[in-house]
Amino acid sequence: MTLALRESSPSARGRILAALYLLVIAAGILGQAGIADRLIVAGDAAATAANIRADTSLYRLAFTVFMLEMVAQVGVSVLYYDLLKPVDRGIARIGLAIGLIGCGIKTMARLFYYVPLVLLGGAAWLSALPALQLETLSLLFIRINSQGAGIALVFFGFETILRGWLLFRSGFLPRFLGAISIVGGIGWLTWLWPPLGSRAFVVVALFALVGVVATAGWLLIRGVDDALWRQRAALASTSIWR
Repeated sequence: MTLALRESSPSARGRILAALYLLVIAAGILGQAGIADRLIVAGDAAATAANIRADTSLYRLAFTVFMLEMVAQVGVSVLYYDLLKPVDRGIARIGLAIGLIGCGIKTMARLFYYVPLVLLGGAAWLSALPALQLETLSLLFIRINSQGAGIALVFFGFETILRGWLLFRSGFLPRFLGAISIVGGIGWLTWLWPPLGSRAFVVVALFALVGVVATAGWLLIRGVDDALWRQRAALASTSIWR
């Protein structure tokens, strides 16, 4: 499979990238808005605990979807590096490293999302703790999960800015995709100040969604200028910065 991917055309790899990119968005929306937000009641630990106990399988399904999202996100970061390294291998490598750190942070944050399943599971060894305390702790862990995901967005923001710069300079993809990516990445940097990031989230997320759809759509329909990509790759291979 690795050999087949290496030998495929840039446009073919771009289409795989686009499919994974759309999977990330679909999984994120389904896991958070479609499932988790239906069970979690902000500021109400008792109601949240009751919802989780009433439909444990649904809550666990959201965790599964979040894991699939992160696997796809890793694939997106790696394939973007592969696609954009002919433009500037150093910047592409830095973007990949930052993106993978963001993936690690967000994946670890989902561990806190899973903790309420343990706390509210009725295990005998938890009987020493009052039900109210278990419910309060469950909501606390859910909120820590959300804050962890917000921290990851800072890393994704820097990765997206660097990616946008490479897209803008590439020549084998249109410049407007790079510009959209840069603006979207700057939007995610609002999470450097979490209260601001939380207030701006809906606007930034909608703009980022437009950017993802535009980029994925271009890669799926128009593809990459394969000839120019190979030309840039040949020039990059002669550089000492490899």
